[in-house]
This record gives sequence, structure tokens and C-alpha cells, in this order.
Amino acid sequence: MTAAEPRGREPGATPAGRSGPGRRELTYAVLLCVAGAGLALWASTRTWAVELTARPTPLPPVRDARTGAGLLPWLPALALVGLAGGGAVLATRGRARRLLGGLLCGLGVAVAAGGGYGLVAAFDGEVARHWPALCLLGGVLATAGGLLTALRGRRWPAMGARYERRPAGDAAPMPGGDGGRVTGRRTTEAWDAMDRGEDPTVS
Repeated sequence: MTAAEPRGREPGATPAGRSGPGRRELTYAVLLCVAGAGLALWASTRTWAVELTARPTPLPPVRDARTGAGLLPWLPALALVGLAGGGAVLATRGRARRLLGGLLCGLGVAVAAGGGYGLVAAFDGEVARHWPALCLLGGVLATAGGLLTALRGRRWPAMGARYERRPAGDAAPMPGGDGGRVTGRRTTEAWDAMDRGEDPTVS
């Protein structure tokens, strides 16, 4: 720890002056992951192809609608994991967040590959290519969010960091006394002293 670093900061933590850009990047990454995974999940539940099975006249052909989830059962599962992982970015920090970003990036690539398959596959009957295209777009967005998290996530603040417990040696605010602070004593000990009728500001 150097003299310029405040006490209690973890290695690699974001300085206070840079918390603004870090929070913006965190917001962008979460939005990319959640929006991309959500779009892919929705597109995978739409009808990608309608197969027509002919029947004897005068019976009309049988229409068999196939959704993206029916054609690629793993696709909505990966999108759901990506959706949950996008929210988990807020609750992680440091190396765990970077690993999560790598996982989200891989999931996004897999989802995009599923959408790409839907665009080029030769399905029987009527085919709707715009749903696989939206799935591909969602995978690309999720990949971008995961990549941003993997590359920059270690410097971003964690949710609830401002409420973390102070180190035992730090000064704790107390009513009364010199400047309203008690030095070198824990807050609970100071309150106990006040309950006994003692002045906790007297060393």
C-alpha cells in the first residue's frame, strides 16, 4: 500500500474519482447482457418454420409449427442462463466478475450460433428468417456485454460496496466530543462506555 492509497481499499479497486465511468460501463454491460439474452429468449419461442403434411383430397394439409426452442432445445436454456448471469454481474466483483464475463461471452457466442443456424438451415415448408435473425442479434449483444465485463469488470464497483464494514482501526463517528469522533475504539465499545456513564472521547 502506498501513501497515496486510502486505507481499506482492496488492490485493483476503483478510485473514487473514477467511480462514475466505472458505473456507466457496468450499466452498459448489464443492459447488453440482459437485453441480448432476453431478445434471444423471446425470439426462440417464435415460429421459425411451418411444415405442411399433405393429406388425401379434400382434406387440407396438416400444419406443424416449429419454434426455435423446438428445433434447438438448448437455445432458450442458454438464453435463460445468460439472462440470470447479466443480473449476477451486479453482485460480483474482481476476478469472479471477470470469470462471469467470460462465461457470458461464451454463452452469447453459442446463442448467436443458434440464430445463425436458423438463418441458413433448409427447413421444410414455410420459413420465417426474421426470428433467427433476432436471435442472432441477441447473441451478439450478449457477447458484447460479456466481453466488456471480462475486460473491464475488475475495476467496476460492486453492488452495496458503500455499506461494507469499516476496518477496526478506522475512526467511527460518535455524538459529542472533539469533532464527533472516537479514535482507536470500536463503535460498540464506545456505546457500551456511554451506557456505563463514561465519556468515550476521553482516552
